[in-house]
Amino acid sequence: MSSVGATSNEREEGSVVVRGAGSGFAQEIHIGKHRFKADEPLAAGGTDTGGTPYDLLLAALGTCTSMTVGLYARRKKWPLESVTVRLRHSRIHAADCADCETKEGRLDRIDVQIELEGALTEEQKRRLVQIAERCPVRQTLESEIEIRAQVV
Repeated sequence: MSSVGATSNEREEGSVVVRGAGSGFAQEIHIGKHRFKADEPLAAGGTDTGGTPYDLLLAALGTCTSMTVGLYARRKKWPLESVTVRLRHSRIHAADCADCETKEGRLDRIDVQIELEGALTEEQKRRLVQIAERCPVRQTLESEIEIRAQVV
């Protein structure tokens, strides 16, 4: 997968371009001037050259969560030194989820652990967790999403 030059769509702000060969799972991701890879693990038939698509989804949620918490703490001038967000994706039986609307079949679950470093009060920590739940990526994932695909 080589990229000779960025097309106008790749330079467009907010545009993500993903390229992969039809012969495998390895993908090259272009986000503006940034480049990175995605793949599947060896056990799944990939070459393990990058995170999986679900890893990237979790990374987006974790990044947004950390940024949202940090922004709020800075605005409040709270002594937050660092934020660590650990995420795990799993699929569970809907019947095992007491708070879920779906009651049959399986559903996706993302567990998020937020570690806050700094001389914060318990009230400040509780508030930052509440703010974390308002991160825009989380709101997108929890909303109804329409995805339209077309061949060009």
